[in-house]
Amino acid sequence: MDETIPDLIEDTISSPDLYLQILAVAITALCSWLISRYLKGRIEKISEDGEPQKGGKIAAQVARVGSATYHLRELIFPVTNAILLGVAVAISREFFDQQWLVQFVQGLNFLSITYIAATRISTSQTVRYFALLVLVPLIILYAIGLLDNLVEIADGIGFSLGNIEFTLYALGRTVIFGVILFWIGRLSNQRGADFIRGREALTETTKELVLKTFQIGLFVLIALIILQIAGIDLTALVVFGGAIGVGLGFGLQQIASNFISGIIILLDRSIAIGDYIELEDGRAGTLRELTMRSATLETYDGKDIMVPNEKFITTAFTNWTHNNQKQRYPIVFEVAYGTDLEKLFTLLRDVVGSHPSVLSGDDLPIEERPDAEVQAFNANGIEILVEFWMEGVDDGRNRVGGDLLFMIYQALLENDIEIPFPQREVVIKEDRRKKS
Repeated sequence: MDETIPDLIEDTISSPDLYLQILAVAITALCSWLISRYLKGRIEKISEDGEPQKGGKIAAQVARVGSATYHLRELIFPVTNAILLGVAVAISREFFDQQWLVQFVQGLNFLSITYIAATRISTSQTVRYFALLVLVPLIILYAIGLLDNLVEIADGIGFSLGNIEFTLYALGRTVIFGVILFWIGRLSNQRGADFIRGREALTETTKELVLKTFQIGLFVLIALIILQIAGIDLTALVVFGGAIGVGLGFGLQQIASNFISGIIILLDRSIAIGDYIELEDGRAGTLRELTMRSATLETYDGKDIMVPNEKFITTAFTNWTHNNQKQRYPIVFEVAYGTDLEKLFTLLRDVVGSHPSVLSGDDLPIEERPDAEVQAFNANGIEILVEFWMEGVDDGRNRVGGDLLFMIYQALLENDIEIPFPQREVVIKEDRRKKS
């Protein structure tokens, strides 16, 4: 044995394959360094250009994206080097007898990627334990060339689950890659949502549509990858899809209807986040959330109304603020006959126009200025109509009607203008039959 080891070392040193591996490691390291240097420079430039004080909201969004990407810069070199070394390993296995050095250096890169991802990117303690207890031992086995033997042993241990045949290797591979893919998917979902919602050029409805499409596509992609890793034949999904189709035709018809209605709503932009919507049954509220199943209307008294998306397709509703935030409101009351109406109209226009939430001024079109006019002649007095415009809905923080009624009442009292009320005159007639 003492003679074998020196001979083995001598054979390894004298082999041309060793120097070819050293050359491959050097070339891949140089290429990875150049690529990482270029990409790091681009990331740092994006981060510097996105300073919030230099460009307002848009620059702040860019800065957040740059900050989210900046901490990934340390992964550029090991990831690039691992990929290039993977190509070198494949070439070495095809044309040379030795690839242990290239594989060992590639394993070191995998360890570096795992360490950076578990300690600097993820803040989850579970991810760190998973990396330390599962990934690191597997990477070490790969680096020293023992992983293939372990895989061969695990692949020979099989068991059945119904009609599906599994091996210990397939099960372990599915669990490991499933955990990694779901962590990547969760991280990608968070980053993608922040990025999409930070786009100032998109409307709120478009943001929701893009976000939902991104989330669904990400989920489907991860599910298909996991099924492929598990070794499940994807053609079996055709039967499953047929079963889903039958279910949609019966029990899931309403869910499918709401889902498709949600897509139609997002595409035609008939409603958007922040709109004040009144339903056909009289319920109303501000659209706070729009999902693929339902919409949430928040009322001014603190209640949430869950409305299935299908309602916005099959029934009529009123969207108060979709295209125009300006709203016109009336105030109706009576004054006594004999009131100086010209004086009254001038007084009412001044009083209503003095409220800070009411639109007024000579720069506005005449139809949007506060106005007062006679609406009807009633039995007890003259019915006066006061109209005014305001930005938003007259409720909640924008409640104006109650303030204006109080202001009008005070102005009428100060100017001795009478508000009539029903009066009845009772005449008591003498009974003539008693006198006779």
